[in-house]
Amino acid sequence: MPDRLVLPPAGSARGSVTLPGSKSISNRVLLLSALAQGQTELRGLLDSDDTRVMLDSLQRLGVPIEHDAGGVLRVSGAPRFPTEAAELFLGNAGTAIRPLTAALAVLGGHYTLSGVPRMHERPIGDLVDALRGLGADIDYLGTPGYPPLRIGRGSPDARRPVRVKGTVSSQFLTAVLMAAPLLAGPSGEPVIVEVQGELISKPYIEITLNLMRRFGVEVAREGWQRFTIAGGQAYRSPGAYHIEGDASSASYFMALGAIGGGPVRIAGAGAQSIQGDMAFADVVRDMGAQVSLQNDSVEVRGVRVARGERLRAFDRDFNLIPDAAMTAAALALYADGPCMLRGIGSWRVKETDRIAAMHAELAKLGARVESGPDWLEVHPLETGQWRSAEIATYDDHRMAMCFSLAVFGGVPVTILEPGCVAKTFPEYFSVYQNLVHP
Repeated sequence: MPDRLVLPPAGSARGSVTLPGSKSISNRVLLLSALAQGQTELRGLLDSDDTRVMLDSLQRLGVPIEHDAGGVLRVSGAPRFPTEAAELFLGNAGTAIRPLTAALAVLGGHYTLSGVPRMHERPIGDLVDALRGLGADIDYLGTPGYPPLRIGRGSPDARRPVRVKGTVSSQFLTAVLMAAPLLAGPSGEPVIVEVQGELISKPYIEITLNLMRRFGVEVAREGWQRFTIAGGQAYRSPGAYHIEGDASSASYFMALGAIGGGPVRIAGAGAQSIQGDMAFADVVRDMGAQVSLQNDSVEVRGVRVARGERLRAFDRDFNLIPDAAMTAAALALYADGPCMLRGIGSWRVKETDRIAAMHAELAKLGARVESGPDWLEVHPLETGQWRSAEIATYDDHRMAMCFSLAVFGGVPVTILEPGCVAKTFPEYFSVYQNLVHP
């Protein structure tokens, strides 16, 4: 893509879109398929930067993976990786580096895991502490608490509970849970995982538990503080698995329907989704849009903000859906009053510091914005207050997609480095341009 993309002012949005596969599900299922006995046939797998680095790493670990012309991926798994020494590059994919770190640390070997410079600024210390508590051998190759990492042959022992902090990222708990069956062994001793502090982003743990169940491992949950994986369990291939559409990506199209009149119909995820971000349908409904939710699709009709109509303002805790919350911050520009986003502290350690980034870029458009450690308040813009702006994306796919929604203010918006959407949705802007009309 070009290094800048000028989006002209828009007046309406309507049409249909089929979502790409879920990133969260795709990378989890790839790892589970690699560790499961038997061959797994995957359909609907997301093709993006994040899934490519996971696929590349699994192949470097010796996992047999076959692609066919019909878009089906076949993964032949086993309880251990065939290759016990490898250098793995994980880009900026948290859904890849964190679960792989846990699995490799439990299985043991000689591995290094690294990524792009921003990945080396994203914390992983809480996960490493939990794994070291089991007896895993992990060293930092740079700044303590952050990648890159070196993993050696430790002596993991799960006879005592595994304790992992839940206040920074739910991916740390996901990583430990997914690695737990590799610890359980045939002795029948359970693996107990205890969460320290308040667990954030709980719906992502629901995804993890659901997928582990599909691959033959049951996890008993006591609230959100204690998880038990009975001994003697091992991952088994379900034979075939179809990956549903990405609910976080669906939020942008729900937003287009809410501010561009619609209808916008989104296929691939709906009422039967296992992804928490489908709750964004409740956000746009509460803001005044009409939402029709089917089993695997959603349709949104809304106001026409280009004609001066307004969405309803909100004051909402987004702890459970932090990724989709960014879309809500963009919608706040079209509300009938100030909008408050709470519980978004995890934004600070994502692909960029998203609170700082959203604050800066919303202000470029002319909005009054205030922010704190875990909150953001956005004041809407009236007609005539909008400023045309060049939006920095910080190599963060969600920044690019969120600010594509800013074209209904009557001025053009330039997205810098729009190619960053390749992380999760390489075709986003071509799909977007088929939905947006003058």
